Amino acid sequence: MKPTLVIMAAGMASRYGSMKQIQQFGPGGETIMDYSIYDAIKAGFGKVVFIIRKDFAEDFKSIFEPKLKGKIETDYVYQEMTAYLDGHTAPAERTKPWGTSHAILCAQGIVNEPFAVINADDFYGRDAFQKAHNFLVNGCDNKTFALVGYELSNTLSENGSVSRGVCEVDDNDNLVQINERLKVYRDNGAIVFEESDGIKHPISDRSKASMNFWCFAPSIFPFLEKEFKAFLDKNISNIKAEFLIPLSASDFVKKEGGVIKVIPTAAKWFGVTYKEDAPVVKENLNQLVTEGVYPQKLW
Repeated sequence: MKPTLVIMAAGMASRYGSMKQIQQFGPGGETIMDYSIYDAIKAGFGKVVFIIRKDFAEDFKSIFEPKLKGKIETDYVYQEMTAYLDGHTAPAERTKPWGTSHAILCAQGIVNEPFAVINADDFYGRDAFQKAHNFLVNGCDNKTFALVGYELSNTLSENGSVSRGVCEVDDNDNLVQINERLKVYRDNGAIVFEESDGIKHPISDRSKASMNFWCFAPSIFPFLEKEFKAFLDKNISNIKAEFLIPLSASDFVKKEGGVIKVIPTAAKWFGVTYKEDAPVVKENLNQLVTEGVYPQKLW
């Protein structure tokens, strides 16, 4: 059975205002997501599952169904605020979704094979999809998952500091935990992260960053369901609390004795952290087209 690509896109509507306005970056009007799907097809993935908001479903499908028809199987998951609340009631003032781990949990029953999870608006590069596919086919089991780790230097913005999850690994390149660094940037050539008090700490150029490219077996679903119940018991009244993948992954290692391999990639990540990044994304994609990595029009 071919692995599935799961794309978390439930937050896109709030950022872009309407799914009709998904930003086009490629020379043929492609979104960043189009390149991820194209790379996944090339790598051997058999299906793409979009996690979206139900109220934008028709707009979303009208954009992606025509161009993907006959190229890869598609399915849809709706991240609803009420899903898996297990008797809890969300506060009336909460508008923010429950987070990325909850988004994945919503795919339970739809995704029944090894799968990769990515963000909708990040460019990950072909090498990452090839390595993820290889792991999902040959290395993934109920207790062994993976994270594609990017060279930290390949994930920075020229337009300001960024937040990054920096991977702490053991001697076997297995994930120990992800350390969230909220203000990472280059300072006189060196990579540093800055604390709230302004103190700077160096980070090795060789450090691996998580850009939310995960590889899981379906066994992750019952674990997330159990963990989400515990999260709600503790955080139901906190309207800003989020149930996020990095913490769930860390808990999977600590509580379940699981292993999360950190798969290194030299691919260059890029995305739009600042509006000034948009021209850089277009420039990078045009360069890849010029080099023959991608055709002028993907579909």
